Amino acid sequence: MIKRFFDILLAIILIILFSPFYIIVAVLILIKMGRPILFRQKRPGYKEKIFGIYKFRTMTNEKDEEGNLLPDNQRLVGVGKFIRSTSLDELPQLFNVLKGDMSFVGPRPLLIEYLPLYNERQKKRHDVKPGITGWAQVNGRNAISWEQKFEYDVWYVEHHSFWLDMKILWRTFLKVMKRSDISSDSSVTMEKFEGSKTY
Repeated sequence: MIKRFFDILLAIILIILFSPFYIIVAVLILIKMGRPILFRQKRPGYKEKIFGIYKFRTMTNEKDEEGNLLPDNQRLVGVGKFIRSTSLDELPQLFNVLKGDMSFVGPRPLLIEYLPLYNERQKKRHDVKPGITGWAQVNGRNAISWEQKFEYDVWYVEHHSFWLDMKILWRTFLKVMKRSDISSDSSVTMEKFEGSKTY
């Protein structure tokens, strides 16, 4: 109850506070990349319930001669790269928090296609609402392996508290200011999860 009240209050405050950024980012995307401005994708949330997550679009729609989208590192350029590196692409998720699909802190909502790939322990990451930031994000984000990330997620599920959330939010603020752990070692985005051992 306290967490939900905090989520609603903080989301309203930040939406008002960042309203100029919404306009600026939207205009930049429209000028540099065109429509659509928002990226919407279905993701699994609490108890694997599917919802639509919102982000500002950061990649172009450039395709090769056969009509296939170019690799991420070729489509994430210019203004999109800046928006991603400053985490401004996450701003629309404040509306997901307001709707109750997400919380400020929790395991990041990943792709639906990953659901059958989780082992029993990893599935516990869906026992709480997904978050804009989380324990994995402040302990490596995209610079750590999937297995490490899931261990951090499950640890959070087993130990979450209001004060732990405050600690994670503060560390997230510091990470964003430093723009650290945005990419993995070999990609501008995190490599796809291929599954791990069942136990």
